[in-house]
Amino acid sequence: MDWKDYLANTTKFTKDFRKAQPDVGKAFTDMHRAVLHDGALSVKHKELQAIVVGIVTHCADCIGFHLQGAVRAGATRAELEETIATCILMGGGPAYMYGMKALEAYDQLVGEGEG
Repeated sequence: MDWKDYLANTTKFTKDFRKAQPDVGKAFTDMHRAVLHDGALSVKHKELQAIVVGIVTHCADCIGFHLQGAVRAGATRAELEETIATCILMGGGPAYMYGMKALEAYDQLVGEGEG
């Protein structure tokens, strides 16, 4: 999968939907902002948790977008690998396969071996 193209396509459809349903788009954005700030948990840890949800629910878009957020918040590839290991523990084979999608996304969006 080409993650940059994949996420760009999702972004296009999201923008189109927000034009058609601005109240829903605004509400989702407001909720996103209300959650993703440093509190008892850091933004980095919240983004890693969001990746977990993306992996176990098989949401590639969630994986990609929250991976970008986690990296912006300082997450490393090693932290992603440990996050994926926890997903595999709790989610078995499907989590393993979607965890590999998360690593592929990291390598394409951030760079292999960085972090």
